[in-house]
Amino acid sequence: MRTYDFSPMFRSVVGFDRLNRMMESALEVEEGGYPPYNIEKSGEDSYRITMAVAGFAPDDIDVVVKENTLTVSGKAKVSEEEKGKTFLYRGIASRAFERRFQLADHIKVGEAKLANGLLSIDLTREVPEASKPRTITVKADTTH
Repeated sequence: MRTYDFSPMFRSVVGFDRLNRMMESALEVEEGGYPPYNIEKSGEDSYRITMAVAGFAPDDIDVVVKENTLTVSGKAKVSEEEKGKTFLYRGIASRAFERRFQLADHIKVGEAKLANGLLSIDLTREVPEASKPRTITVKADTTH
């Protein structure tokens, strides 16, 4: 496994300590990978996360955004019908899960939809006007 030392960079920048934590967590190898997911760029400033959550109902899934972290968690409820069943083989996983995604600044989470066992979460980049580049007009000084 490769490790990267970002400490020389942090000697000359201020306020990027969150970047260091984010890079370290991205380099960690995630074992198991349940549930599987895709991240796609669907436009210039739009993205979509799609997670395979077969067996989960919309009420079983929580999507929470807090401080640039998107957390998707799920816990399937066992129905009365399933309680009395004996499975010889159970290949459809319905175990509880939690996935966390670090969001860049100005990424807004839109709607989440569950269809055909796939949870889709739409994201958009919305840069505020104050953060966009602007041109300052240079005027001639006529007082001299």
